[in-house]
Amino acid sequence: MDGQVNLDPWGASNVRDYSRLFSLFGIEPIDRIIDQIPRPNRYIRRRVDFGHRDLQRVLKAVVDGTPYAVMSGIKPTGVFHLGSRMTAEKMIYFQHLSPKATVFYSIADVEAYCDNGMSFARSEKVAIQNVADLLALGLDPKRAIVYKQSEATAVMDLAFVFSRGVTMNMMEAIYGNRPFGLYLSALVQAGDILLPQLKAFGGPKPVLVPVGADQDPHIRLSRDLARRYNKELGFVLPSAIYHKLFRSLTGESKMSKRDPMTLLTLADDPKMAHKKVMNSLTGGRDTIAEQKKLGGQPDCCVAYELYQYHFVDNDDRVGKVWRECVNGERVCGDCKAEIADEVSSHLKEHQRKTVSMIDRAVDLIKESREQMPDKP
Repeated sequence: MDGQVNLDPWGASNVRDYSRLFSLFGIEPIDRIIDQIPRPNRYIRRRVDFGHRDLQRVLKAVVDGTPYAVMSGIKPTGVFHLGSRMTAEKMIYFQHLSPKATVFYSIADVEAYCDNGMSFARSEKVAIQNVADLLALGLDPKRAIVYKQSEATAVMDLAFVFSRGVTMNMMEAIYGNRPFGLYLSALVQAGDILLPQLKAFGGPKPVLVPVGADQDPHIRLSRDLARRYNKELGFVLPSAIYHKLFRSLTGESKMSKRDPMTLLTLADDPKMAHKKVMNSLTGGRDTIAEQKKLGGQPDCCVAYELYQYHFVDNDDRVGKVWRECVNGERVCGDCKAEIADEVSSHLKEHQRKTVSMIDRAVDLIKESREQMPDKP
């Protein structure tokens, strides 16, 4: 892998220069189409979403008032952290852009078993919490299909069909040398991504997959399979929009469920979350005197990323934080205390909403089960 880029959908990823993804993998810069995106959310406005594949296809469906799908999922191995929240909020944003949009959300319990050894019984309990989080964030359940991979026979059949079109060399070229179960789970994910285009859901249509940069291998595989099976099944190549990886609170790699003390989750006790933020990495100088003289370094500050990515929607306020930091007017301790209070307040409100959505989450999974086709 390129020295500037390491993309691992199942482990630690690192991207030092996101522009390298344009030349390496053909991802398109979001800047080129930013003016075509209606009511852009903060991720798009601030270029946290930095790239895309065929997003114009979905934007045209928005303008034309024709159907499209937004597809994503999560391994049900734990509660939502801020990275999974980013994906969820983008799904909801694109769902609300048009009354013709339907969200497809995969509870990736097969991948959780293959990658994490998590039992299906355990992952089902976690999945209900995940779906309640989605509803609390604003998902419209009337235009959503939420299903478990292990129960989606059409997805499994697609994975079996796709296995005819891949070789071991092809999978190793995309993913490297992996346990065979992960290759299988990648084919199942391709089935998830192309599921919305089956006849049972209205046939071929644009499908947008919002993901972090580390998930691009799955997008490339799915697009290649859509191309290979276009004549047989009529698939349109799926689209994608990519966000930058949010680092752990210590500033290392991406935020991951594997190290709970270095990430924020939506189920964190608000007091504990406040403490985590206060212990996070900053871009401050060694002393207050140096800070005032030289200014801080917000571009390498995790606390600033909490402002920019997650908890402050007002662009002017985020800009003010950045200017005060680089001008030496802002002290790191005060800055972290300010955003820690925001985090704590947000979590209290979100958790209140999530508790009220548990029963609706159970119902949504049951309702979606009845809509799933038995075969492609």
